[in-house]
Order: sequence, then structure tokens, then C-alpha cells
Amino acid sequence: MLLVLSDMKQPKKLSKIHLLAAGIVLAASCNSDVKPGKTETAPVAASDNNQTVPTVINYDIINMYPHDPNAFTEGLEYRDGFLYESTGQYGISDIRKVDLTTGKVLVSTKMEGRYFGEGLTILNNKIYQLTYREGKGFVYDLNTLKLEKSFVFDAPEGWGMTNNGTYLIYDDGSNVLHYVDPSTFKEIKKLTVTDEHGPVNQLNEPELIHGFIYANQWQTDYILKIDTLTGRVVGRADLSSLRERAGIPPPSGNPRGPDVLNGIAYDAASNRIFITGKNWPKLLEIKLDN
Repeated sequence: MLLVLSDMKQPKKLSKIHLLAAGIVLAASCNSDVKPGKTETAPVAASDNNQTVPTVINYDIINMYPHDPNAFTEGLEYRDGFLYESTGQYGISDIRKVDLTTGKVLVSTKMEGRYFGEGLTILNNKIYQLTYREGKGFVYDLNTLKLEKSFVFDAPEGWGMTNNGTYLIYDDGSNVLHYVDPSTFKEIKKLTVTDEHGPVNQLNEPELIHGFIYANQWQTDYILKIDTLTGRVVGRADLSSLRERAGIPPPSGNPRGPDVLNGIAYDAASNRIFITGKNWPKLLEIKLDN
């Protein structure tokens, strides 16, 4: 397959952000750069469709670690001192266990060339992984990364995945979160995600943190905070200044160069959030409103 786009996903219509919200986000982002530290929030304003404007979430960089610049990150998880990562692209996709401090790959399992690896999550000592357009997912042993079985899911595409301790939760590039029983792989329910302007599409790499889902939005520098009861975006972090602050080059069109922000992992024991991007040379610990 000829790689024309640096990301193999087909472009979709991006959500438009109201000028007022964008101004708030820009101001908060600038303040974060000048005075990093305690998270501040912007006043909540009313919107045209009676849904409140999401709170602006500032960010700060706490630590930076090395990350494999050849890893086209599609899924990221933290468990017991290690990172677990799923990488994409046909012919080179894999899942891997990574040393946080050094970025060294400790164990990996390569996927068959016909699969494009997507998001992953860890539940009951098993790793669950999606594929992009193949309609199939895989289950691996957490300790050995040995493939145990496969499953099918009912969506045209698989993007990111998390869980709430009971159900697998995955997104498909739209504004829908699918809740799936990990025993039967049957879909239990769907949650549609909206903000003050309507549906929020291109959700990716969700991570459950303190009862909320935090997710990347593909081809933007946003991390969105989603209420799992209503599906409403209640917070929005703008990380557009992060590349410059972290010394990560901007996208250049090089398919092997640093691409979009993608990957959120949470260390619940120490309340730490880790993020990275596709082919990024660094992984960062950041502070949001956690």
C-alpha cells in the first residue's frame, strides 16, 4: 500500500470550535506556558444550544522520557511500572511492553501484515486490542503478550479503547463510544459524545480517569474530558504549545517523522498521566485537572 498520508486514516470533517471557546482555550494555553503549575479553570458560559461550554483545562509538563520514534502509537496503557503500547501501519504493527524510564521495548508481539494495529486496554490481566478496518480484535496474555484469541466488533473502523472495570469501551472515529461485554464481545450500549456545538467526531485513544473519559481528538491538539453518564464534553485541554515546549518537531509530511498527538495512559496509584504521539521521540508525564 502506498503511504500518502502520514496517518493511514482517511480525513474526516473536523469539529468547529466556537470563537468564544477558542479564545478561552488560547488564553489558557498561553498562561500555562508562562506560569506552569496549578490547574486553573475558566468560567462556564452558556451556549447557543443550551449546553455549557467545556471548562478550559490547563496543562503542565512534569517529566519527559524517551520514546521509540518508529512507534506509530495507536494505544497506550500503564500497568505496574510499565507501559503497554499498540502500534499501527500495515506490515509493522505490534503490541509491546516498554520500560517507562528508558523507553526500551522489553517484549513485543508482531501482528500479521494484513492487520493495522489500533487501540488497546488492559482488563483482568488480559490485553484487548483493536484493528483499524479489519473488524477484528485480539486478546493477549498480559505477562507474555502471547496471542490467546480473536473477536469481532460491529463497527466499520476501530480506533481507541479503554475500560471501566466491567466493559470494554472503544471508539470508531465518530462521536460514538461503544460499551462491550469482554466475555461475549456483545455490544451493551452506545454513548454519543457532544459539546456546545453538537456531535464531537474523531474521538481517539480514550482513557478512564476518575470516572471521566479523557480522549484525543484526531488531527487536533485537544484532550477532551467526557462525562460518562451524559456523553457531554465537560473539559477541554489545548496542547498546541506542547511540541515546542517539549522539543518535538512539527509534522513535516515525512511518514516516519513525528505525527499527531495520540496516546493517553493513566497511573492510578500515583495519579500520573502520560501522553505521546505517533512517531514521537518522547513520552511525557503531564498534569491536567487530575
